[in-house]
Amino acid sequence: MNGPLYKFFVEDHRRLEKLLNHAAASAPKYDMTAYGEFRVGLLKHIKMEENVIIPAAQKVRDGIPLAIAPKLRLDHGALVALLVPPPSPTVVKAIRGIMSDHNRTEESQGGLYDLCERLAGEQIDGLMKKVEDVPEVPALPHRTGPNILDAAKRALERAGYDLDDYSSG
Repeated sequence: MNGPLYKFFVEDHRRLEKLLNHAAASAPKYDMTAYGEFRVGLLKHIKMEENVIIPAAQKVRDGIPLAIAPKLRLDHGALVALLVPPPSPTVVKAIRGIMSDHNRTEESQGGLYDLCERLAGEQIDGLMKKVEDVPEVPALPHRTGPNILDAAKRALERAGYDLDDYSSG
């Protein structure tokens, strides 16, 4: 553990946390520039995991998916759904809560990064090159309305979370 892939992704987690903290420092007024950087960064981070490291681990395992992959993908879906509405205390609290659980799963011994590094072995440099070559994902403008939050709520429920647990009230 603690090889180049692990260090890269853990440092990116800390970078994203700092951006979110900065964006929400004056809540309920949000720094939308920092929040925009957070959104683009999180989307790219998820893309690196979904398109590069999770499939690479499955390939090395002769097509057998990692046991943690379905839960990670559900978490990713929940996080992406929370990036659609503009930030609010509930949305930011939910993002923080899900990221905290999710990052712990990925960073732990036997977690995604540890497993991927061990599976990659001598191919780690090629895997890191693929990760670093992933382009940014453009974030679409925020959308509002009850259907948006309902969709986010359903995505969270699929991942085992309840948006109401994060409500500020």
